[in-house]
Amino acid sequence: MTLKVKNVSKKYKDKMALSDVTINFKEQTIYGLLGRNGAGKSTLLNIVNNRSFPSTGEVLLDDESVIDNETLLNQIYLMSEDNLFPSTMKVKEIFKISEEFYGSFDWPFANELADSFDLNQKATFKKLSTGYRSIAKLITALCVPCRYVFLDEPVLGLDAGHRQLFYEALIETFEKNPRTFIISTHLIEEITNLLESVVVLEKGKVTVQEDVETILQQNHTLSGPRNLVMELTKNMTVIGKEEIGEFINVYVTGDFPENLPQDVTVSSLSLQNYFVQLTKRK
Repeated sequence: MTLKVKNVSKKYKDKMALSDVTINFKEQTIYGLLGRNGAGKSTLLNIVNNRSFPSTGEVLLDDESVIDNETLLNQIYLMSEDNLFPSTMKVKEIFKISEEFYGSFDWPFANELADSFDLNQKATFKKLSTGYRSIAKLITALCVPCRYVFLDEPVLGLDAGHRQLFYEALIETFEKNPRTFIISTHLIEEITNLLESVVVLEKGKVTVQEDVETILQQNHTLSGPRNLVMELTKNMTVIGKEEIGEFINVYVTGDFPENLPQDVTVSSLSLQNYFVQLTKRK
């Protein structure tokens, strides 16, 4: 059951929010959906989850359109900043109505997570802090039976301890019940170890769609005296550079010479720095 975004574009008046976006989200995979503010991430998520419609293109699940298809849409869940439940509804009632809507709910795991996060299930949604609202929505997302779960800025308002709890909970539920999670976040460094694959959006277009392991293996930093490093990298694919006086860091993709001069060092490039260099506005 592959989820396919096929040639999707979205135009708002004179602004093209998405342009010919094609992505194949595989089953049982944890993705990072990365992009700077305004790159089109939220627009894409809303289209995939039938909260908005594309100007052109289509979203297919098992090769069928998801538009107004209740059976297929019940396999897709979006947790976002939007509050879709009445603010006077209690947390436990949110869990119950989610169970009714999606057909089942992992109550043991929900209760376990509520205890771990110290979330009061009798509290109304409006009386929760921003962080605890995120926690309530995260627990819901992790406990519905959907095969594709989209998490848009899932740790908004969470402190470091609660963020770590969430990451551990995500891995736990993924190992028990493998399905696809797509995480859209700016906290790239924190989630790198969770991710198997990455999609990068820039100005409404997909610029990268690659496994994390491949990205980390193919991208490096060459550091050293400016003239020496620039000469070494003149025929390489350079995605960015930073100069400090006569010293320079050059970020490259692909192979580099095995025998480097003594003054030049090579180091791996983190996923976050790769993203920063790739999307740096010149």
